[in-house]
Amino acid sequence: MKVRALVLFGVLGLFLVFMILNWTTIMAPTTLNLGVADVNAPLGLVMLGMIALLTALFLVFIVYLQTSVLFEARRHAKELQNNRELADKAEASRFTELRQFMDAEIQKQAAIQAESKSDLLNKLDVLSVDIHHAIDVSGNSLSAYIGELEDRLETKLPIQK
Repeated sequence: MKVRALVLFGVLGLFLVFMILNWTTIMAPTTLNLGVADVNAPLGLVMLGMIALLTALFLVFIVYLQTSVLFEARRHAKELQNNRELADKAEASRFTELRQFMDAEIQKQAAIQAESKSDLLNKLDVLSVDIHHAIDVSGNSLSAYIGELEDRLETKLPIQK
């Protein structure tokens, strides 16, 4: 920005030097035709005034454009901020929904696990009862076999006291 300002001031300085060197020519009166009348005035001064007027108009136009761009940029920044806030809220909502979904799934899995555990414990209880029954039956069978063997032994070999 400093370089641009220096270049602009340099060109303005050269223009001023040119005007000072040619001031007598600029101020020389001449007949000017305005379309409806002829006027005797310095052509250089009239042209310089027209350039000054055009420069002022361009400066006003540039200021108007700059302010409209600034207002537009400000409006866009506000819209962007609003959209960013909406996106953040939507993202937070999605995270909340995800957390609720995960909690529900964890609870379902816990219920399934508890049900599986309960079924397994019931099956183990049934197996335990079956094993105890089988042990009792085996014990009774074994006792019967031993009793039968004792009876056979007693009948074949009399016990002597």
